[in-house]
Amino acid sequence: MEMFSDPAFWIAVGQIIMIDILLGGDNAVVIALACRKLPPAQRTKGIIWGTAGAIVLRVILIFFALTLLAVPYLKIIGALLLVWIGVKLLAPDEDGHGDINASDKLLAAIKTIIVADLVMSVDNVIAIAGAAQGAGEHQMALVIFGLVVSIPIIVWGSTLVIKLMDRFPMIITAGGMLLGWIAGTMAVTDPAIVGYMPLASELVEGKIPDVQAGVRYGAGVAGALLVLAIGMLVKKRNAAAAAAASRAG
Repeated sequence: MEMFSDPAFWIAVGQIIMIDILLGGDNAVVIALACRKLPPAQRTKGIIWGTAGAIVLRVILIFFALTLLAVPYLKIIGALLLVWIGVKLLAPDEDGHGDINASDKLLAAIKTIIVADLVMSVDNVIAIAGAAQGAGEHQMALVIFGLVVSIPIIVWGSTLVIKLMDRFPMIITAGGMLLGWIAGTMAVTDPAIVGYMPLASELVEGKIPDVQAGVRYGAGVAGALLVLAIGMLVKKRNAAAAAAASRAG
């Protein structure tokens, strides 16, 4: 239980919860759409079991993601994907859910939730695996704890969270920059390039942890600023394109 007294553990838990809230909006919509035709008595069961199945599946996916991140270059690929996800968070595309089929059968609704969540979970899995990288031997415990804590927030608090995001856009901006931060800190620890980092031999041997931390924090700041800059640029371009289309119409 010593992990609960480690500040790094709680920082990572906070990152995972924030990631799940920011990237879990679609999941809340899927749950609502899949269960909307269920009888009222079964609706709660559909939500609970569908969400539970989706979370279990996500834990399994994250377990494999954590293992695969030890393969050279995959952290770099994951970091690039996180930058892209962060940019999409700041400058989202119009995205509908018309392909989500509602059912009046409990098992069919649960299956819909689980399958849809699997398709939509790539961003969550990569982001959560990246956030858990600094937890060492407690990675899976951290992932499970963070996901369990976030379940009631997503399922029962999604409406409140969406309202807060609408009222305080900085929450979304901070979330996008968080993904950029995780991308930067993930990329510089990729096995393929860690040997080329400044003072690599001493870093690997743990002789100068302050320099190691400095490299990771610097990369994290760079990643956060990169996502912010690209996101704002794309957002302005989208606004200009929408204005031009409106004038043409």
